[in-house]
Amino acid sequence: MTVEEAVAACQRVNAEGIAVSLDSLGESVTVEAEARASAEVYHRLLDAIAAKRLNANVSLKLSQMGMDIGRELAEEVVAEVAGHAAALGGFVRIDMEGSAYTEATIAMTERLHARFPGSVGTVLQAYLYRTEADAERLLAQGIRIRLCKGAYKEGPEVAFPAKADVDRNYVKLMQRMVSFSSGGAGVFCGIATHDEAIVEQMLAFAGEQRVAKSRFEFQMLYGVRRDLQRRLAREGFGVRVYIPFGTAWYPYFMRRLAERPANVLFLARNYFRN
Repeated sequence: MTVEEAVAACQRVNAEGIAVSLDSLGESVTVEAEARASAEVYHRLLDAIAAKRLNANVSLKLSQMGMDIGRELAEEVVAEVAGHAAALGGFVRIDMEGSAYTEATIAMTERLHARFPGSVGTVLQAYLYRTEADAERLLAQGIRIRLCKGAYKEGPEVAFPAKADVDRNYVKLMQRMVSFSSGGAGVFCGIATHDEAIVEQMLAFAGEQRVAKSRFEFQMLYGVRRDLQRRLAREGFGVRVYIPFGTAWYPYFMRRLAERPANVLFLARNYFRN
């Protein structure tokens, strides 16, 4: 619920050789003071990460930083967080929200990456038709990407309706991202999935194509598939656990379930596999 508890959870995860991304929960802020208060939590997190030498970075959402009030406010607030992270040698991930935010999120990431190279990245969702082009756009600029399947409810005009098509696109994008090279340099990417079949495809592809383990990491949710997280870490692969925290957990949880009821099945199916 608090920064201190999140830091303690991070220390426990780090002790298992697993990295962390810390996320202070909150979305759809419509009051400027709340947006600035949300950002202040991230400044505290960045200082704690540096002071305690944690293997961690932070993730934030633009709607939490005032995007629904105005782009200028959100960019000002997030730029301050990104500048703080850059000064400490840290990293900020700008999370992706519903498709209405996609272009604005990518564009802001590009502008902040130009100001703070290597300290800002974003997330792409494999279920959107546009993601292949977005991936090429970001890779060409050397911007770090977390690839996920997508958790928001989207219509068939913007997203693949069938899970099989989403999975197929995810694997295609994943392989492109980890093998991308420009001028001999790659772009470090996060493969965010609990789908063991896709994880195995990534392992097989990395072996066949001799993709260095240092080029990517697997990313999963705190407490979900801990068995798989630990196995991958033991095998020497980078693993990062996403730890959300804060008093806004209930609206966050209910929105996720309301937007995509399949999330209930996902949690139930994986509960006993930890």
